[in-house]
Amino acid sequence: MSKYKPLWDYVKTQDADFVLTFDQIEEILGFSIDHSFLTYKKELSEYGWQIGKISMKNRTVSFIKPQLPIDLQ
Repeated sequence: MSKYKPLWDYVKTQDADFVLTFDQIEEILGFSIDHSFLTYKKELSEYGWQIGKISMKNRTVSFIKPQLPIDLQ
């Protein structure tokens, strides 16, 4: 199990794109995020989400729920 699973579980409960601060993420996880986050972020696609932007300056991470393609049949 990924050490980031609590965060991924939180993300998958959301309905639309959103932003979390590093502090909020650390509160959800119970530990400080580190550079391994950049590796583990790939797991988020398994939950139907992706990382939009990581801002080191603002200490935020944006989460994006990709839209499903519309079937025009």
